Amino acid sequence: MAKRVLIVDDAAFMRMLLKDIITKAGYEVVGEASNGAEAVEKYRELKPDIVTMDITMPEMNGIEAIKKIREFAPDAKIIVCSAMGQQAMVVEAIQAGAKDFIVKPFQHSRVVEALQKIS
Repeated sequence: MAKRVLIVDDAAFMRMLLKDIITKAGYEVVGEASNGAEAVEKYRELKPDIVTMDITMPEMNGIEAIKKIREFAPDAKIIVCSAMGQQAMVVEAIQAGAKDFIVKPFQHSRVVEALQKIS
């Protein structure tokens, strides 16, 4: 059975790009969210196997969303996808519970590698 993925990014274009890469890699995209608060809600509702999470978003950022999701789903598999390649952000995301980090603009192969690594 295909692993189920939730895509979280405030940019519709990025969600579309990720959806294309993820589905071509044989994964099923079960939902999309445009901010952290929506991500937490969708995670509860859809219970995906994997989440791709942007960091900089309106309403609730990705790091806060990771912390909230892991409160009720400590085994959540979250991959952070962000243009913010700053070391501090990477460290904070990993400490919050992210399993991997992909820097935008991402390479198709890097996204697939991250998915395979944690699934």
